[in-house]
Amino acid sequence: MSEFLQHLPVFIQAHPILSMAFVGILFALISLEASRLFRGYKEVTPAQLTQLINKENALLVDVSPQADFDKGHIPTSRNVAMAQFDPEHKDLAKVKELPVAVVCRNGQTSSGAASRLVKAGFKKVYTLGGGVAAWTQADLPLAKRK
Repeated sequence: MSEFLQHLPVFIQAHPILSMAFVGILFALISLEASRLFRGYKEVTPAQLTQLINKENALLVDVSPQADFDKGHIPTSRNVAMAQFDPEHKDLAKVKELPVAVVCRNGQTSSGAASRLVKAGFKKVYTLGGGVAAWTQADLPLAKRK
């Protein structure tokens, strides 16, 4: 290890661009992990979401567009378009103490809704990592609207 530390300054001087790229990537990874730690909601797998629904009676909110929701959604989920999503709505305010899981098609949009729920004072907020696509990939059932 000490030999490595002795050669490190020489390497940094010989490869400054490579060294700066390493520091930049390291900083990005650390900041990404720190933001995940302090965001206030947790990302769950399809199996963990199933447990939340079955054991803790979690409310499932799907923020996918109506057309996507109609094509296939997780059973018991309620569709609320992201444009109409309001954490301060009276129906949502009633369930502030229950776990609330937010899902979307691929797991990208749901994080914005989850952040808004956390800011509104919800304590148990979850997102489905990978969204409905991950749910489907796990061979779990989808409900469809006709």
